[in-house]
Amino acid sequence: MENRHQKAQFASIIGIVTNLILAIIKGVAGVFGNSKALIADAFHSASDVVSSVAVLVGIRAARKPPDPEHPYGHGKAENIATLIVAILLVVVGFEILLDSITSLREQQESATKTIALYVIIFSIIVKEVLFQYKKRLGDKINSPALIADAWHHRSDALSSFIALAGIGIAMIGQRAGIPVLQYFDPIAGALISILVMWMGFKIGRDAVSVTLETVLDHGRTKKFEITTEKIDGVKRLDLLNARTHGSYVIIDVKISVDPNITVDEGHSIAARVKERLMEDHQEVQDVYVHVNPYHE
Repeated sequence: MENRHQKAQFASIIGIVTNLILAIIKGVAGVFGNSKALIADAFHSASDVVSSVAVLVGIRAARKPPDPEHPYGHGKAENIATLIVAILLVVVGFEILLDSITSLREQQESATKTIALYVIIFSIIVKEVLFQYKKRLGDKINSPALIADAWHHRSDALSSFIALAGIGIAMIGQRAGIPVLQYFDPIAGALISILVMWMGFKIGRDAVSVTLETVLDHGRTKKFEITTEKIDGVKRLDLLNARTHGSYVIIDVKISVDPNITVDEGHSIAARVKERLMEDHQEVQDVYVHVNPYHE
């Protein structure tokens, strides 16, 4: 578990440093290159810095052991961090949309410079590399916050691709003497904003679902049921509910045992159920077992 948190923290720190550098480069290039789309993309990268910090804080909070006030642990801190990422995406996306609409309304023609094109290509490559790295690591260590942050990188890569198209078309219009094509730069900014807000909505919806402790569906709990039913002394599995708690799973299970055994023997069976579920399934953090007398 400790190694998992160290890997997640290291990935978050890499994201913070990389996004900070990209935000500065895009912002400077956007101003000097006279590109609304690139400036919008710079703000997107800046939001990545804030979201990565939120993820880092959430991951560190999730490391805290259970205490009297938080008997199930602090795993949901990662989901809170995920929700912060989602809110930031929606807010930043809306701001970009307003700025792009303003540019189109005022009929501002852009004279985009080549530097904007080079910077956006570089950004696409870097962001896609970050996405692949964080997504694979997040899947491997089962970190919802890290996976959310990975998708934030992917949304930035996609938004950069849209910016690339807008900048490219604007430059073609500028060189070919077709003024109307130069409006594609702010149009690209508007499209980026819609993409950013959609990503925020999707990530936020998933985070809220986990925070509300929605139980896992039968397809995902079947393996836990099979493990429980195989344990010696379990006459019948009456109920099994599993819910995510950040990066791990908490299970509530009701089993029926021989009504003629002692309380101590029933307790031993319950202990074996808990031990086996936690040993066979790495994502299971804790198990609460209720013992019923078995009747036909």
